[in-house]
Amino acid sequence: MGKVSTGLTMSLDGFIAGPNDGPGAPLGEGGERLFAWYSGGDTEYGLPGTEMVFEVSSQSAEMLREAHAGMGAFVTGRRTFDIANGWGGDPPLGVPTFVVTHTAPEEWVYEGSPFQFVTDGVEEAVERASAAAGDKGVAVGAASIAQQCIRAGILDEIHVDLVPVLLGDGVRLFEHLGAGPIDLRSTRVIEGAGVTHLTFRVVK
Repeated sequence: MGKVSTGLTMSLDGFIAGPNDGPGAPLGEGGERLFAWYSGGDTEYGLPGTEMVFEVSSQSAEMLREAHAGMGAFVTGRRTFDIANGWGGDPPLGVPTFVVTHTAPEEWVYEGSPFQFVTDGVEEAVERASAAAGDKGVAVGAASIAQQCIRAGILDEIHVDLVPVLLGDGVRLFEHLGAGPIDLRSTRVIEGAGVTHLTFRVVK
């Protein structure tokens, strides 16, 4: 079984989106600054399963290539799903995608839908995603889902693409984590153009 990990781009003051994010402004006010590094380098990287091509540093391209190749399934939350409008029916990287929700949206529930909606909690979603991923990893997206995985003790790895900007407000990645400190062990640091890639193992 592969690792359960979260990987998100974050400002230095801890936000993964600016304030007032929503379908009309997925990154919130000022949040586009978090992804300037996707066009800040001299190495092309094509996002698998899409026609999007980024220009990042060679170090970032190597990191992205490795991370995406090891991703076997994706777990996210209903709010992120709605803000992204279901990614137009094409799940991130084309892998099985599990959406944690209280109620499944009827327009997406049909045979052959690329999404599976899980109404009985994040642990069940991760379990189903792990089965679908086989020996590859499960990527956890959305701050609230990552926080739930941390509280449940099922998150193995945290990857942060740290951007040198202070957003001041917005959606925080690390909050509502429960009582007590959570120990992490740094396993990798990669300096890119306009971003520092940090990887930590969750000590259990």
